[in-house]
Amino acid sequence: MTKGADLKSAPLFDHLDELRKRLIISVVILAVAMAITFQYRTQLIQLIEAPLQGSLNYQSGKVKVVTFNLTDQFLLSLNLSFWAGLALSLPLILGQVWGFIAPGLYPAERRWALPFIIGAGVSFLCGALFGYELVLPAMVKFLLDFGPLETNLGLYNFIGLMTTFLVSFGLAFELPILAVILTKIGIVNHVMLRKGWRFALVAVMIAAAVITPTPDPGNMLLVAVPLYLLYELGVLLSRVFRLPPPEETETPLLGT
Repeated sequence: MTKGADLKSAPLFDHLDELRKRLIISVVILAVAMAITFQYRTQLIQLIEAPLQGSLNYQSGKVKVVTFNLTDQFLLSLNLSFWAGLALSLPLILGQVWGFIAPGLYPAERRWALPFIIGAGVSFLCGALFGYELVLPAMVKFLLDFGPLETNLGLYNFIGLMTTFLVSFGLAFELPILAVILTKIGIVNHVMLRKGWRFALVAVMIAAAVITPTPDPGNMLLVAVPLYLLYELGVLLSRVFRLPPPEETETPLLGT
């Protein structure tokens, strides 16, 4: 059956019912993953606090991580469990997304399901790992050792900031995957992306300045360089996975 026939054969309410089922399954998957990661909440908090170890003020006791509210530790555990559970269950959730949109695609396009799911999950984890191992320690050390004053870091706010930072890096590393998807559905191509490199460079520098709240150009470049390299990788992948000429594309058979 062709794509056109697939789309016409299912009424709107059938699509909505399928979407509802996929959403329920995704929520259940995320809930199970959260329940698993919640058991390791102490280790997750220690993992997020690890970048503090490089600060001289932290080592000397001038920087302390404290809680200000009774519910901070509980809410923080839920927050970390959510993001860790999302990272753990991301391939399965993306599988549900693909399962919903796959019936509307040509058979030749459906073969990208597994690369898409694996690529998106691996890219997110690589981005978070890059930020955690290379960028966070340098940024935290600069901010905490900037002055001699004693500092009390609110545990909830600090770990919330670190989590947001890591998620931002994870999403940024999805750029090549996004370039491939937009290329395959015909929204962009490698020529458009190549012509827009100046705008991409400006956007990358602005994003790097926002992600790294420090005036240190070294930290900003540590973020900007890999982000721009990801853009260039997206251009390359867009060229590799570009759509064939119109006469080579698969066309639905009328009347089927």
